[in-house]
Amino acid sequence: MIRILIFVGLNLLLSVTVLAQEKAFKETRRYKAPEATQAVGVDDAHFYAIANSIIAKYDKASGKQVDLWKASKEVPLRHLNSGLVRDGKLYCANSNFPQYPEASSVEIWDTKTMKHVDTHSFGIYEGSLTWIDWHDGSWWAVFAHYSKKVNDNKLAKSHRYTSLVRFDEKWRRTGGWVFPKKVLERFDPHSCSGGLWGPDSAIWCTGHDLGEVYRLEIPQAGPTLILTNTVKAPITGQGIAWDPDGKTLFGISRRTREVVASKMEE
Repeated sequence: MIRILIFVGLNLLLSVTVLAQEKAFKETRRYKAPEATQAVGVDDAHFYAIANSIIAKYDKASGKQVDLWKASKEVPLRHLNSGLVRDGKLYCANSNFPQYPEASSVEIWDTKTMKHVDTHSFGIYEGSLTWIDWHDGSWWAVFAHYSKKVNDNKLAKSHRYTSLVRFDEKWRRTGGWVFPKKVLERFDPHSCSGGLWGPDSAIWCTGHDLGEVYRLEIPQAGPTLILTNTVKAPITGQGIAWDPDGKTLFGISRRTREVVASKMEE
């Protein structure tokens, strides 16, 4: 009996030690950005605070706004999300959320002029597009569904139908995966609101509200992504972006309308 108690006690102590050693993203800087309600994009010198129909460009060093884009009759975007900067262009996910059936597009801006320069429309597809990324010669995109009903359409699907889809450079589908149960439980009743490939060649994604980031890997076989880690972060879900330094994660605090930079504990 004594040996059993000692064994159980050691296991509990070990568990507490492991929990205490779990790493988290620690805040390194916080910027005021009233537009930070959906997502953030980032490049070497600037970050881009993204709202439903507004994108504000900020200088990273000073934190000052240097440019602003707003939707118009000519470019009537109403639900932007995510921000990927690639080759001098800002790519954002866009959808008709909360309308049904879901229709989505990728919208593109020149980062120097902040002019809208291109679009790729999916039309009605697998759900509401929430984030995109370019990795290993392919486009990656998440199409979300929500268990919290935002319309009265009986055909609307639950968050369990949210999926990650891979496309080639011409947006032709080449693969697709679903999220593991443990991650879906954290998304509920919303969905995957942000994500991208990290510098460690893993997928990092967020939900709608929680201050945590999920590290996922593509399975060797089967349709379900593999959860390898859940990391606390000083954000409130939504769209995230890796700084070009490969170490700093940018996210948003929706409650305080701020962009937050953080790094993983060493």
